[in-house]
Amino acid sequence: MSKTPKEKKDTFEYSLRRLEEIVESLEEGSVPLDDALKLYEEGISISKQCIEKLNSAELKLKRLSKDAKGNFELFTEGTNE
Repeated sequence: MSKTPKEKKDTFEYSLRRLEEIVESLEEGSVPLDDALKLYEEGISISKQCIEKLNSAELKLKRLSKDAKGNFELFTEGTNE
């Protein structure tokens, strides 16, 4: 039985799973202080990356709009929406 290919580390889904792992580890309370600080720093960094990815996706969705005929049109910078 073959496993599915490893998920790319730069995807939003991978980052979200890693954040969940970090939160679970920190919530357990059994992580030594130095390790907890490293995990916290990693979590903050991943969180910022996720926010940037979400903001980018939101901007793309806002630029994509239907015209009067119901066709999708991608608005570019400087175009009035």
